[in-house]
Amino acid sequence: MSTPQPPMPQAAAPAWQAAPGSAYPTYTSPIPVTQAHLGHAIASEWTKIRSLRSTLWTLGVFVLLVLGLGLTFGLVYANHPSSVEGENPLALGLFGLMLGSICVITLGVLTTASEYGTGMIRTTMTACPSRGRVLAAKAIVFFLLSFTITLVSDLFISFVDSALLSGHGAKTLSGEDWLKGTVGVSLYIALLGVFSLVIGSILRHSAGAITLMIGLVLAPLVIAIFMFAQSLAPVRRFLLEYSIPNQLSVFYSGSLTDTGPSGWDPLWIILGITAVAFAGAWLLLEKRDV
Repeated sequence: MSTPQPPMPQAAAPAWQAAPGSAYPTYTSPIPVTQAHLGHAIASEWTKIRSLRSTLWTLGVFVLLVLGLGLTFGLVYANHPSSVEGENPLALGLFGLMLGSICVITLGVLTTASEYGTGMIRTTMTACPSRGRVLAAKAIVFFLLSFTITLVSDLFISFVDSALLSGHGAKTLSGEDWLKGTVGVSLYIALLGVFSLVIGSILRHSAGAITLMIGLVLAPLVIAIFMFAQSLAPVRRFLLEYSIPNQLSVFYSGSLTDTGPSGWDPLWIILGITAVAFAGAWLLLEKRDV
């Protein structure tokens, strides 16, 4: 029968493990250590959005539509002055903005949804674990970019159209007319783009989110046009009043109907909808896996 061996004594812990604190108390890292904040996330998102070819293409097409259609309509109406008598000359830029809004919607969706398609969102969340901060940074960068591009394009075509129609009986514009027809409509387009960005974050699918947003822009107006039954008149009027094309027209002249949004109402409507959608996307982003 074998005799049990006594337990071996444990070796003493090395001095660098036994002593609390740093083993090199006088060492200072040459790499600066700073607390990450929203500014860092904004800088990161700005680097991403300006380096993507989709940004150049979508915003380039947007500018071409706004300037091209605005100039075309301005030249046409300048040769037919009787048709613009008493009308707001800034409204000639509305046609380009309506079509150009599809470009802003597309880029807004791609800003978030494309990262889920490529898997880049995992890298983004690893670099910035605060998911809400990432979403806020994307929204801020996209809003400022789309607002600036829209404002510059709209201001340019507004001055051109006003000069073309000057002396042809067009409406004399007040300061509020200029403010609504340039800054107001640019804010609306930018918020519509942010709303698209949020929908892209919720759906996480580029094609699905773009299709949904284009449907929200076009479907209410198209459906209302084909509602002939008298019993559907209230629904038809509601769809006409609150369709996005009609809300854009409010910034220049008025609603397509006698009732509905007026003044700055469309801006408050899109702001409220975007805020609610943003809050929902924030909550979903915190709960779902990436």
